[in-house]
Amino acid sequence: MPTAPQTSALHRFGTVLVVDDSQVQREHALALCLAMGAAAVEGAADGHAALARAAQDPPLGLMIVDLEMPGMDGVQLLDALARCGVRVPIVVASQRGPGLIDSVLQVGRNNGLQVLAGLEKPLRAAQFEAVLRAHAVPAPVPHARAPETAEAPGESTMAQMLREAVQRGQIEVAYQPKVDMRSGRVGGVEALARWRHPSLGPIAPDRFIAVAEREGLIHALTAGVADQAMARLAAWKRAGFALTLALNLSPSMLQNADLLDELLGLVRRHDLSPSEVVLEITESSLVSGSALGMLARLRLQGFGLSLDDYGTGFSSLQQLTRIPFTELKIDRSFVHGAHRSRNLRTVLESALDLAQRLELRSVAEGIETVEDWTLLQELGCDVAQGYLLSRPLAGGALHAWLLEHQRQLQEHGPLPGGANAPSH
Repeated sequence: MPTAPQTSALHRFGTVLVVDDSQVQREHALALCLAMGAAAVEGAADGHAALARAAQDPPLGLMIVDLEMPGMDGVQLLDALARCGVRVPIVVASQRGPGLIDSVLQVGRNNGLQVLAGLEKPLRAAQFEAVLRAHAVPAPVPHARAPETAEAPGESTMAQMLREAVQRGQIEVAYQPKVDMRSGRVGGVEALARWRHPSLGPIAPDRFIAVAEREGLIHALTAGVADQAMARLAAWKRAGFALTLALNLSPSMLQNADLLDELLGLVRRHDLSPSEVVLEITESSLVSGSALGMLARLRLQGFGLSLDDYGTGFSSLQQLTRIPFTELKIDRSFVHGAHRSRNLRTVLESALDLAQRLELRSVAEGIETVEDWTLLQELGCDVAQGYLLSRPLAGGALHAWLLEHQRQLQEHGPLPGGANAPSH
């Protein structure tokens, strides 16, 4: 059987470990991985063997985990991996259907694991390849250890490094487009903080944002991101692109009495209007009277307000009745894969119907496949955001993306049911 090119999506994950008690299924998965260009493949017949292998060298790049195994089932294995601090990307595989698989995915992600997707067995190359390409990683150096200076720093070291990065303006901004699902036009972008350390390389946002929150750096970090992003938005505006800019606000920032004046100052500095800026607030932010008051003041000045990650908290409906939101952003956990899960589809339909009745713009994040796009379009979602359209890009790269996207729309018209959704 011919070997796939070295640039295949699976090859870039490095060593793949298939965990399955069925020898037939395990060998099928191993053969499939080899045919798809895996750098190296290994098998484990149970969860205990998988845990032992995960603690050894060379490091694993991907695990494919069966759910039904004697002794330690797949759910128990995921729990054990989380407790041991294993952060290897994981694909869950099962014959039990999408409902159970979706539940397990949520459990794994809630435990902090990098669970990429859940696939029904037997694994099929096309589905597997789509998952891998959606979560592509840089090619690893086989069997190589990072030098001592590049080891993950401790929390105190990380805090000092981040403080210096913020002070020196080293936090960069990436932009992910938000596309109107009816016309196919790009109506806005979300600004996302990115940190590439000179020696450690990229540091995950979920890690450095948490450090910034804990160390009191989040205000300065957000201010730097907002300043960069508004400058870029102003440049796009001068180039003829009519876009809105979405900025994420930390819960702690809503307690700052000067927040409104600072945001208005940035808007004026870049010759923008508050209506061109949408502030994304997670449900967990909305717990105090002062936060509610600040949101009301921001809305009075014309800023858009988006309830982010809708459905992941416990007070969504109450917040929607108390705060003048303009946008409802549905969490990716309810979007990706909803076309094959009756439960997810039901929740998705309910959220979109609620947004429509409350006259809120609905935004679905996490759209990764044409099937995701088609379902959201059928259900009447307003705006799409996700890897199917574009990954977050640096400002210059996104400018080129916008020009190409505009050219495609002029030549081919609105996206027909997602079939021509751009993948650039």
